[in-house]
Amino acid sequence: MEKAMYQSYGIGYEEYNRRLDNRLKVEEEREKDYQKSLSLVDEYQKQMHV
Repeated sequence: MEKAMYQSYGIGYEEYNRRLDNRLKVEEEREKDYQKSLSLVDEYQKQMHV
């Protein structure tokens, strides 16, 4: 898990837990990633129903 977090967000789990500002930054990025994935799924579904 440590490696995946570092690769995705440039921060290790220990540093993520240690500082609130780091957690907030990572969570903002996770939210952006989530919204982007929803958008991609929506676009894909629209293409499949054309």
